[in-house]
Parts: sequence; structure tokens; C-alpha cells
Amino acid sequence: MKPLFLFAPGAGAPSSHPWMQNWKNRLSQLGEFVTFDYDYMRKGRKRPDPLPQLIAAHRRALSEARERHPSRITILIGKSMGGRVGCHVSLEENVDGLICLGYPLCAMGDRTKLRDEILRALTTPILFVQGTRDSLCPLDLLERVRGEMKAPNSLRIVKGGDHSLRVPKRELQGTSKTQEDIDQQICEAIAGFVDQFAMTGD
Repeated sequence: MKPLFLFAPGAGAPSSHPWMQNWKNRLSQLGEFVTFDYDYMRKGRKRPDPLPQLIAAHRRALSEARERHPSRITILIGKSMGGRVGCHVSLEENVDGLICLGYPLCAMGDRTKLRDEILRALTTPILFVQGTRDSLCPLDLLERVRGEMKAPNSLRIVKGGDHSLRVPKRELQGTSKTQEDIDQQICEAIAGFVDQFAMTGD
């Protein structure tokens, strides 16, 4: 039985955004992929709902996805805010793994305003995929937090990647790689993370 992935969007764009659709298509070979939008997005508002409402919407989406796609293995994956909310959901729902594509560790990019309390509370295995140019998640701060987390955690670094894991063309020109190559390497890292659950879920 294939794992069920619930894919949550970031704060600024809905699940229909090309970035979300690109990753959904790339990763769909790993299992059943379900996307959703938070309430404020569906109502056409730009300002995200308060965290309790985001968590409630995420839990509803998870319940609906599980009804349509029964699976022994459930993984929450999210871009930025969607990954952070997924971490909160994992404290209230039984899920097997978490994948954060650009975790927003620093609120508004401020190193003094860390969103690390939820990470320290986790017990669910988590994979971080982070770009080295992501101002919302300086890797030195993430490494410090990771070392103090209870949950099994791993990190895939995207050299030159921004908050959306995109590498500037000028930087790619100095290598033999394309963005396609970078994205494929991310897919392989995610597949490796998911494999551990596939083995335990048999």
C-alpha cells in the first residue's frame, strides 16, 4: 500500500500554484498525493488565519484525505508555513513522518524570533529541505535546534537555494547542474526518507 502524502501550501500561494503542482507531479510516484488550501486562501484573503484555525483546517484536510485514500502510512509535507502547521498537527494526529520544504524558522527573517518551540516538541521523524540562501532559515540556527530536538531529524541542503529551493542561473552556470538536476536530487532525498516508513509499514 502506497503512503498517503498531504501536501500543504505556503502562506502566499494556493495549492494550484505552479510551484506546488510541480512538486506534486514530481513526487506523486512515491504515493498518493493530496493537496489542499487553508480557509483564508479559499476565501480570497491574503492574511493567514491564526495558528489554531490553520491547524484545524489542516486536520480536517487530513481526515478527508484519509477517508479517500486509506493507508497505513501518512506523511505530512508542506512548503514553508504549511510545513510548520504540519508540525503542529503531528502533535494531535498520528502521522508517520514530516517533510518541510523551506521551514520558516525565523519569523520575518528575524534571527531573534525563532519558531523553534514546536520543533523541540516533536516526536515524529522529520526531514528538512533547506536552501543555503534562505533568510527565513539560517542553517547555523537550524543546526543548533536540530541538535536539541527529540524527534529523529535529517537535513537535505540545497546549495545556493532560496526559500523556494531555486538556485540562481548565474550560480548554476558555474556547475554542470541544472535546476532540473537539483530538483531530482531533492526528490531522491525525499524518496530515501520515505523508504524507512515503507519498510516498517509492510
